[in-house]
Amino acid sequence: MFDKSINAYDKAKQVIPGGVDSPVRAFAGVIGTPPFITKGEGSFMYDVDGNKYLDFVQSWGPLIFGHANKDIQEVVIDTVQNGLSFGAPTELETALANEIVDMFDNIDKVRFVSSGTEAVMSAIRLARGVTNKDNIIKFEGCYHGHSDSLLVSAGSGLATFGKPSSPGVPADLIKHTILSEYNNISALEECFLNNSDISCIIIEPIAGNMGLVPASQEFLSKCRELCDKHEALLIFDEVMTGFRASLNGASGIVNTKADIITFGKVIGAGMPVGAFASSKEIMAHLSPDGAVYQAGTLSGNPVAMAAGLKSLQMLKANPSIYEDLNAKATRLVSGLKQEASKCNIPLQVNTRGSMFGFFFNENVCVNMKEVGTCDFDAFALFHNEMLKRGFYFACSQYEAGFICTTMTNDDIDSCINASAEVFKIISENK
Repeated sequence: MFDKSINAYDKAKQVIPGGVDSPVRAFAGVIGTPPFITKGEGSFMYDVDGNKYLDFVQSWGPLIFGHANKDIQEVVIDTVQNGLSFGAPTELETALANEIVDMFDNIDKVRFVSSGTEAVMSAIRLARGVTNKDNIIKFEGCYHGHSDSLLVSAGSGLATFGKPSSPGVPADLIKHTILSEYNNISALEECFLNNSDISCIIIEPIAGNMGLVPASQEFLSKCRELCDKHEALLIFDEVMTGFRASLNGASGIVNTKADIITFGKVIGAGMPVGAFASSKEIMAHLSPDGAVYQAGTLSGNPVAMAAGLKSLQMLKANPSIYEDLNAKATRLVSGLKQEASKCNIPLQVNTRGSMFGFFFNENVCVNMKEVGTCDFDAFALFHNEMLKRGFYFACSQYEAGFICTTMTNDDIDSCINASAEVFKIISENK
């Protein structure tokens, strides 16, 4: 069933570290070999062995309209015919920036980059430049890319200075990163109590990198309150949720406004792209207008701009898309929970717009520590058995899943029906 993928993976490992260009793709957290994909069409992906999968990953979020959407493909092909990249301004950048700014009342200007990691790294530099402070607060379980200052692990106590979670990250470099617990107000207050040099809080308002774990409104309000009190900036990392969780991303769901928002994934409709945005006063500190330097040779790539512009225009033309996507996400996780319950398997589920998540856990998970108590063996078995049956879920308990517009209720129901047998297998293996 996976012979060609196994062979392709063996060959890839000879020339690519781990055989993959992003570690989670190596299937280390689940069972089996990663399928090597040849094409996508609508809700489905196809691998080198000819297997067909209903895809609940959708390139980790950006493909709201599914794989190979004809309208987006058309503008990409038209743009490519004029050139792949210029290293010079194009009107497409301005057009996409206008579409994004138009959707938010707390941002005036956008700077495009080439990845979410780059967007967050630049947003933090900007926050430090604006406040003239060095320390940042991040939360355990919120992933903001692989830049050095953000690769930290938890220490003891409610709030602590981070320790490097990867070799190659100097301790001195991340000594200004203060790690706190997600959804824990007392820990956050302690951070400000013990540190007077905090430039910003960076947070995923809907975390999608420890499974799907939303921040409570009370917690986000406290983030805003403490930033205002201590003259720090609040950064929302919406690389995953921007234009995904709602037309206005997480910012359109929560009742808290950020000073800086980072985007990625969805605003490129599958092309490599990222962005950070803020008020004109804050963005005035950015080069060439101000002293905070940031640059990128391929930033504002015209092909990525064209794809993202078309996707956002399609979303804005039909905002009811999000109601349909959320209904399907709810249908999926409710069905999975029901089938799991029949086998006496506790399953916690959640949705936000077209995003969904589920945990093999007795209790609701609201932070990384609680997610760590999940039954990871059960998840790994679930993932493997569902893959065999043609259903492609994120290959880590720590990742959210995604619905696309081309998925039908029949597609969802076929997944739920298949899960019934899989939950029985999990129950028998306990």
